[in-house]
Amino acid sequence: QVTLVESGGGLVQAGASLRLSCAASLRTFSSYGMGWFRQAPGKEREFVAGISRGAGSSTYYADSVKGRFTISRDNAKITVHLQMSSLKPEDTAVYYCAADHYGLGSGDAHSYDHWGQGTQVTVSS
Repeated sequence: QVTLVESGGGLVQAGASLRLSCAASLRTFSSYGMGWFRQAPGKEREFVAGISRGAGSSTYYADSVKGRFTISRDNAKITVHLQMSSLKPEDTAVYYCAADHYGLGSGDAHSYDHWGQGTQVTVSS
């Protein structure tokens, strides 16, 4: 059974930073692309960032977070991180970690076959 467990969410003021982590129980973790998505109240789930399999040589970001968020992976610790800086109130959402068996870490949610339960991030103005 595959599980993805997110952590690191919380309540912060605008301009602050947070680091989200996702611990995966994937035996072949390095073969999976990994991604972060988010869903704000009343809105559809949207792609935030993705990283390709292996060393994670390819990374992808939504335009709304480029330059502020950084995705990284640690295959030895079977973990993926999302470093978030200069947070804005519009970043408020539940953030989900997901695993992509195609290995790309793209923005296509249909490519992801394992999802975490999510962690709440709230940014106050």
